[in-house]
Formats: sequence, C-alpha cells, structure tokens
Amino acid sequence: MTERIQKVLANAGHGSRREIESLIREGKITVNGKPATLGQAIDHTDRIVINSKSIRLHHERESKPKVLAYYKPAGEVCTRKDEKGRDTVFRKLPGLRNSRWINIGRLDMNTTGLLLFTTDGDLANKLMHPSNQIEREYAVRILGTADKTQLQALRDGVELEDGIAKFTDIVDSGGEGVNHWYHVVIMEGRNREVRRLWESQGFQVTRLIRTRFGPYILPRRKKAGQHWRLEDREIKALLEATKKPTENPDAKP
Repeated sequence: MTERIQKVLANAGHGSRREIESLIREGKITVNGKPATLGQAIDHTDRIVINSKSIRLHHERESKPKVLAYYKPAGEVCTRKDEKGRDTVFRKLPGLRNSRWINIGRLDMNTTGLLLFTTDGDLANKLMHPSNQIEREYAVRILGTADKTQLQALRDGVELEDGIAKFTDIVDSGGEGVNHWYHVVIMEGRNREVRRLWESQGFQVTRLIRTRFGPYILPRRKKAGQHWRLEDREIKALLEATKKPTENPDAKP
C-alpha cells in the first residue's frame, strides 16, 4: 500500500513531517533516482535516498514505537548540530539502525528536565500538535512572589508577541528568601513561553524544570544527563493521550 512520502519517512523515524518536507524542498531526498515531491506516494519497494544515504523501508510499520526519556541538563541545545559548537541533547542518546531519534518538543538551553524522543514521527507530531492539548508541567522559580491579580492574569491569558498565552493551572509551591517556586501547566510548546509569561508580569525566572509531558512524569530518582527507555505501559499512555475524546452519543444537547 502506498502512502505520502512525508508520512512514511516520519513514521520510519527519519525526522518529523516538517523536517521531511524541508528536505524535500531542498532537493535532499530522491525516490528511484529522481527528486522527491511533496505528497508523493511511495511504498517499501521504492529506493529512497536522504542526504546521499540510502535508507531501507520495512514492509510493515513497527507495532510498538520506541520512546526514550532524557533528563536534559542546562547548557544543551535541542538541535542535532550546533553552529556554535555547543553540546546538543542528541550527543548522549543511544544509536539506532535504519532510524533516528525525533525529539518531541524542545527546551531552551537554560531549561532542564524531561525531554521525550521517539522513532515514530507520527507519534511525535500528534504529541506536539496544539489541537491535541497535551499538558506540559514545569517547576518554576522566580525572583519575588506573585500576587492574586498577577496569578489571575496568567490564568486568564496574556497577549505575547506571538499571540495570547496562559497557564491552565498554577500551584504555589512556596520558597525562601527572595525566591519563590510555582508549578505551572501549559498546553502548548511555543518558544520560551513559560519564561515569557512570567516576564509579562515583571518576574525573572531563575530556574525552570519540565517535570511532566502528557501522562509521563519525570521520575524523582533520575539525574540530569541520564536517558532511559519507556516501558510498554508508559508508551501506551502516551498513545492514548493523543486520541481525541469521542462524543457521548447518549449525552443531551
């Protein structure tokens, strides 16, 4: 059965659909010796070359995608290669044959905590897409303490340069001295969104840790720089989180 090239290559772990589309536009993917086109239908019998490297497509997609968790330390960037020579989150990940790790969302260089990677581009897209409303939870330390008006503004929504943003939940976690901790939940992954929301209220974020992505919680025993495979039940929970709830046919209008 043939499917669109972006979907096939993403599902096989060769990048997200957006990355595949960029490679196609740049002429870096060929099918049977000819430049690939967006939306082109392919199957496992086609000869695919990406960046001058032949890849092998399996007849059937793996029933169980691989998912890896990584405790990102500060100072690493979420790109495969960095022009400035900085460490990247991919440097410590285990190697794969005929596939590669796709990061599910990003964290800025100074943010630490949970990052998820998968070999399944379709799963990555579903977990990142705003329409699926996947929760991201952070522990955030700020200089100062927010008052009720500021906290309500962060819940109601703040106009940022790229649109309105808000926290769907804020929990006061206390603090000592000039620092104060909060746990916040956000439903999307815009660049530096958590930091920018606090900055909109005049606060400086001094520490930011992602503690949860969807149903998966960063284990307390893990340390920065460690990576580990998710168990089948944990992967199943991620897959379930991407499924939109169906309407109850018995519900009254």
